[in-house]
Amino acid sequence: MPELKLQHILTLAELFAKGARYNYIPITTSSLGKSIHKSQQAASKHLLELESDGYIERLRTGPRVSIRITTKGHAEMSKIFSVLKSSLETSLPYVEFKGTIISGMGEGAYYMSMKGYTKQFKTKLGYVPFPGTLNVKLKDKEFIEAKRSLDAHPAIMITGFSDGKRTYGWVKCYPARVNNSVDAALILLERTHHDDSIIELVSKENIKKLTKLSTGSQVTIRVNVKPKLSQ
Repeated sequence: MPELKLQHILTLAELFAKGARYNYIPITTSSLGKSIHKSQQAASKHLLELESDGYIERLRTGPRVSIRITTKGHAEMSKIFSVLKSSLETSLPYVEFKGTIISGMGEGAYYMSMKGYTKQFKTKLGYVPFPGTLNVKLKDKEFIEAKRSLDAHPAIMITGFSDGKRTYGWVKCYPARVNNSVDAALILLERTHHDDSIIELVSKENIKKLTKLSTGSQVTIRVNVKPKLSQ
């Protein structure tokens, strides 16, 4: 029994969208080609192959052609849907980073202690962070790219503020676990001196002491990308 080819899945999906599961629908290869972003010739070939393999049926009335998806076509697409649904629902809800603890410049302690931030941390994270951040130098390019992708996920937002003399930027917080033992938050800052190879974390207590780590230690951070937001 021939298996459904990858290039035909989009064609069948378009036919489903047009109502071809239970009804014969009139369609032209040129209009189908536009819908699936393929040429008219490619769309025609797809239909011929799908018909040959038993995934669709075609009725011809003079120059008019109508198509219906067969029970076999429906069954194969249902299998694909089930696999994709299961994969998406069971995918691990975190982004993992690995790197080395490095020394900071002391800026974290200064900024984390500012009232404009601490009040929001208390309300939105449930605690005022230990003064200072844990700085981690990411090991590989894959982790740097993962950091850049965090903007695609919802964050707990700490808004910027002004003290009358200068303004301070926003902070995005992502719930995290350090070495699968300490709860923390990975923070992205609107204004930072660090490049994308450095990540910063805050926690209720001193992360180094809790994990018994020091500068130069290897560390793994898992960031929850499905946080329960409290705005």
